[in-house]
Amino acid sequence: MRFLALLIALCCCAMPAMPAMAQPDTHIRGALLSETDMIAPGGADTLALAFKPDPGWHGYWSNPGDAGFGIDLQWTSPDGVTIGAAQFPVPQTLMVAGLMNHVYEGPHALLFPVSLDRSILHGTRLPITLKAQWLACTDKVCVPESGQFRTVLTAGQGARAGNPRFDRYRSQLPTPLDQPAAFEVRGGLLRLAIPYPADAAIAHPHFFAASDGIVDYAAQQSFARKGDWLIMETRAAEGSIGAFSGLLALGNGSGLNIMARPGAVPSGGEALSANAEQLDAGALLISFGAALLGGLLLNILPCVFPILGLKAISLSRAAIGEQAARRDALAYGAGAVLASLTLGGVLLLLRARGEAVGWAFQLQEPAVVMALFLLTAAITANLMGLFNLPGLAIGDRLTRSGGMGGSFWTGALAAFVATPCTGPFMAAALGAALLLPVPAAMLLFAGLGLGLALPFLAIGFVPALRRWLPKPGPWMERFRRWMALPMALTALALAWLLWRLGGGNLLAAAMLGGCAMIALVLLYGWLQRRGVPMQMAAGLGALALLLLVPTIIATAPQGRFVAATASNGDALPFSMETLTALRAENRPVFLYFTADWCVTCKANEAAAIDRDAVHKAFDKANIAVMRGDFTRRDPVIARFLAKRGRAGVPLYLFYPADGGRALVLPQILSQDALLRLADG
Repeated sequence: MRFLALLIALCCCAMPAMPAMAQPDTHIRGALLSETDMIAPGGADTLALAFKPDPGWHGYWSNPGDAGFGIDLQWTSPDGVTIGAAQFPVPQTLMVAGLMNHVYEGPHALLFPVSLDRSILHGTRLPITLKAQWLACTDKVCVPESGQFRTVLTAGQGARAGNPRFDRYRSQLPTPLDQPAAFEVRGGLLRLAIPYPADAAIAHPHFFAASDGIVDYAAQQSFARKGDWLIMETRAAEGSIGAFSGLLALGNGSGLNIMARPGAVPSGGEALSANAEQLDAGALLISFGAALLGGLLLNILPCVFPILGLKAISLSRAAIGEQAARRDALAYGAGAVLASLTLGGVLLLLRARGEAVGWAFQLQEPAVVMALFLLTAAITANLMGLFNLPGLAIGDRLTRSGGMGGSFWTGALAAFVATPCTGPFMAAALGAALLLPVPAAMLLFAGLGLGLALPFLAIGFVPALRRWLPKPGPWMERFRRWMALPMALTALALAWLLWRLGGGNLLAAAMLGGCAMIALVLLYGWLQRRGVPMQMAAGLGALALLLLVPTIIATAPQGRFVAATASNGDALPFSMETLTALRAENRPVFLYFTADWCVTCKANEAAAIDRDAVHKAFDKANIAVMRGDFTRRDPVIARFLAKRGRAGVPLYLFYPADGGRALVLPQILSQDALLRLADG
């Protein structure tokens, strides 16, 4: 049937095919790109064959389905250069005249790993050419097209900088599933059980078989969920079926590469709606409640405590009127909600553009951490009384109305700094937000900000709660100075994070910037005490900052991540290849994802993971420990977390030795829990 359909298609388009091939322009334009121009001998790089179809035209996946054909590639490269198999992005389905097609209707890229032999000399130019043939189609006509591409690599140092374009290409690739699926054929139906976390959202799944003879492409696929299994049922192809591979598209542009082996498939389960993209109001309400609770609980966590001190000072304005209290509470709430919405919106925008980022992504950028460090240094100086900043200043000003600007920015700062601590309470809700339509996702981010602001809103709108607060007095000045201590510790923690992100040069730039900031605020305070108009003082400060910024930029490094040095020296760096190899050896694996800016991660490592008793128990049980460091942006880790229904770290997984499903551990770990894992 497929051969007949292809023959008819080619016959129908034979007349336009010849002139199309003779023309320099094609309906699907291609370009051969290299991630870097220089590769170290013995090293590796990536090539991309990027395609851009004209509107209304499409190309095909490696297995095109009922009609069409996949791309044909012929490489020519020098000796010592090895080019691997093509890695295809997640395709889409297209039904034409009852035939199911596996296609790409928009820009897409095939990735090819390329490696160099160690014998190649530095400075050697390595020309690579590619002849490619593909089929470009609309719903009415198909045109065979071809192209010849060329690029030149150079053997050299192999210094590698980030390439956002290739990060975007990789984000469109399916992620290998870390455990096999099971299938059975019964009554002409193929039933496939795919390991998939019960708390991970899924929009509109579809299974693409990698080869012919597995499924009837045009047949309807039905899905159900039972625990940590996603169960698919569809009409099987004729003939016997052995182990096979395929791709599960998750409906949001991402997918999983799976390997299926004969085995038992669970029966029953909860069927997915035929219109799975429509939201379930009850599930959305539950997710919003989780976001609200998560934001509320953030008020007691250490990463929010310095900001909580600023709130406590503001909330102690017992002498202000009812209207002013409510106004300040609303301003604080607006700051927290808008900051959460802004962070969530930027996150969704970056992911829509193909960037592999997760929650708290802003703390993976040295420039953002530098800005936070300078801000916390300035707030520390303000709390110590070195200068007064309207909205943060206390004393007699607190007994008067106003301060809406200070309340707004305090709420925004609290939300901005609190993002690394959302993991223990909002893992599932934030993971679901990345798969929901934008309005529903933004509702969850607003719930996080609203929960963070709830205590302030309650005190602002409930007079009885305000009456419990101590009256203004000299204690407020002492309280303010004590609050400078946790804020100073926050600044030191940010300085340490800058060192981890960029090494000694970036830390030196931070110290220079911090000293300059303190000098500026001392000058600002000196001018204030001498009655210099605020406008003039602000102008002098702005001029000094203009001179400070170029100095910081010139001093800061280009960016070199300082490798983590966990006390568990046997921890392996995360990679899917290493994980797959360990699983093939039937060796148990404890895999955890962490980041230096994640307070929960560091607490779990100190209290449970990096304990001598745990190390000895894991060694005795031959448990391999693997560590994924998400301190800096890592597209591979971001995609892995997203496939597990997580928007950020921490994530703890245990893979048993029998090849069974991964066990998702709680986000608050204990030493006893890990020891029980080692004991079996």
